[in-house]
Amino acid sequence: MSVTQGAPAALAEPVTPVRRSWIGLLFAANLGLWMAFFTPVQILLPEQIAALGVTGKEAALGWVTGVGALVAIVVNPLAGALSDRTRLRIGGRAYGRRHVWTLGGALVSALSLVLLTRQGSVVGVAAGWAGAQVGLNVMLASLSAAVPDRVPIHQRGLVSGWVGMPQALGLVLGAVLCAAVVTGVAGGYLAMTALLVVLVVPFALRTPDDPLPHEAAVQRGRTPPWWAVFRDHPDFTWAWGTRFLVQLGNALGTLYLLYFLTDQVRLADPETGLLIMILLYTVGMVATAVVGGRLSDRLGRRKPFVVLSGVVIAVAALLLALWPTWPAALVGSVLLGAGYGVYLAVDTALITQVLPAATDRGKDLGVINIATAAPQVLGPALAAPVVTHLGGYPTLYAVTAGVTLLGSVMVVKIRSVA
Repeated sequence: MSVTQGAPAALAEPVTPVRRSWIGLLFAANLGLWMAFFTPVQILLPEQIAALGVTGKEAALGWVTGVGALVAIVVNPLAGALSDRTRLRIGGRAYGRRHVWTLGGALVSALSLVLLTRQGSVVGVAAGWAGAQVGLNVMLASLSAAVPDRVPIHQRGLVSGWVGMPQALGLVLGAVLCAAVVTGVAGGYLAMTALLVVLVVPFALRTPDDPLPHEAAVQRGRTPPWWAVFRDHPDFTWAWGTRFLVQLGNALGTLYLLYFLTDQVRLADPETGLLIMILLYTVGMVATAVVGGRLSDRLGRRKPFVVLSGVVIAVAALLLALWPTWPAALVGSVLLGAGYGVYLAVDTALITQVLPAATDRGKDLGVINIATAAPQVLGPALAAPVVTHLGGYPTLYAVTAGVTLLGSVMVVKIRSVA
């Protein structure tokens, strides 16, 4: 791959477009990662906790996912920072700084998902999910860095669209497998484990990963603490805030969908209803992610697309707040997917353009990923009292709309990206 003149390959700003085969392998790796993440969160963990017969299943689910999200907040930037400085030599041959972390994360995730099949208490489930979050976030840190490491700016909207799409596809494919192919919660965890390995490993084994020069690795001691990036780089700070609020809205709006269909809509078969909503959400996301990212590349503009996507998501959430009916849920699912597809593609590309330094791409993206993980802690903490004491699901989805809209509008404060 060609790089900018004068910089070592691992730290250069990429200039040659990546090939379709590379995009396909990265797409598959992200599909395996997000299938192993979202299928437990949306389906397997709620069913496992409900089967335990504990009092207050909503609070128990929020506690389990909250513990996992706290693990993610710590692991993601740490793994990113370590991958930034990794120099691996075996038999005199130098290897790159990212793929070893991808493979290690896949191993830890797979073992943890298998262990979850044998847990019979809320504490055991929380411990197993925390272990899975360690591995998944190690992989997320290394895979996220692949885009700024190897994709030129004029192609990042397109690639980010393909990379973002597995977040929806992973959930829907996992839901289909759990509903129509495998039997029981344990079978679901084992299926996610097998698919994780099959989909992630080829990217690590078949794509280039440039080794880090020795002189770059030894600068580790002079690297400022991770929180200094907020003080020194205002555009990065605004990008983080935008991502945090939109993801908080997403956490508020999606955590209790199964319980929303059961207790508010009073659907006769809420599990099937959730699967239909996920399918419609995926259709909306697939229809807009790549198109939105490509259009953003061609126009050379990111911020208008982020604002528009936030408006669409807010409208969808208001539908659920004002008309908590099955038809409104169907329409809202499509709109949520359409808005979130554009958001993921364009905002991800925008974030890669405000990263302060090539030497710290993994660490800085890990800090950005805190904006995705932290709402998984705050979401349950905020959603549970809203549902039980402050107006129920209509209030929850009205808050979702407001938070998402505020987050998307904040993107206008970024100065270095159009």
